[in-house]
Amino acid sequence: MGRKLPHPIPYQGSKRKLAPMIHPVLPAEIETFYEPFAGSAAMTLYAAHHRLARHFVIGDCLEAIIELWRSIIDAPEQTANRYAEIWKGQREDNLDYFNSVRDRYNNEHDPVDLLYLICRCVKNAVRFNAKGMFTQSVDKRRLGMAPEKMADAIEGASFLLKGKTELRKGDWLSTTSDANPEDFVYMDPPYLGTTVGRDKRYHQQLEQDRLIAGLKSLNQRDIRFALSYDGMTGEKEYGPPLPDHLSMTRLLLHAGRSSQATLQGKADETIESLYLSGNLQAPEKTVFEQPKSLQQALAL
Repeated sequence: MGRKLPHPIPYQGSKRKLAPMIHPVLPAEIETFYEPFAGSAAMTLYAAHHRLARHFVIGDCLEAIIELWRSIIDAPEQTANRYAEIWKGQREDNLDYFNSVRDRYNNEHDPVDLLYLICRCVKNAVRFNAKGMFTQSVDKRRLGMAPEKMADAIEGASFLLKGKTELRKGDWLSTTSDANPEDFVYMDPPYLGTTVGRDKRYHQQLEQDRLIAGLKSLNQRDIRFALSYDGMTGEKEYGPPLPDHLSMTRLLLHAGRSSQATLQGKADETIESLYLSGNLQAPEKTVFEQPKSLQQALAL
């Protein structure tokens, strides 16, 4: 296509860098590619660019994310113009501007306001409180993605997804309820460490017992799936391995140095788990390194 792979929503934890490592273990023939914990929909964008499926379903329990994707896909020019308008209203010396946009979003739930907040907040790390209010603070070191770059990313995402993508709001089990054995479901739910306990970061939490029950139901329906779930950075683990009775293959993906380690001057590398359903052929190796040239891997 001659286009750079577009990513208009820069979520922390996006699978953009890992997509080239995940690609080789995906099935060759996919009718519909589901991403029910979509967020930035990095895997859907990658799959659409590489023509890995005929149709796509983007789902999320956060309605504003789905409305943002609807705006990006169906009205790219208007969305880019609205983002530019919001972005140009800020100044480096006026940090209250971010807070005013955040207050407006929390009251009105405008999806393009949310896009600006994601781009400008600390480490692109989205945070919500128990009432669903966006709570993350402004990143004082930068202004967020420039309007020209954002316009290109929005246009590219619309080009890839328009006319072959269905958007669904709701719980992951409901948004994948019509998947069949010819389809594929890629899941990237919150880590257990950010789902329970004091550090709850997401609009809606996912208890591990409920995840396990849902995976069991996918197995019973013979649905092919991959799940990015737990992992480790240095000596810190993000959750125990999932149980053997699910008959999944666990792969380890080297994701490179973590952003938190970089900020602290450490060299800790993040290793993420990728679980494959038992009806997928397991690869010979179970540990995958990043491509030598990440730029090559991400380029079209």
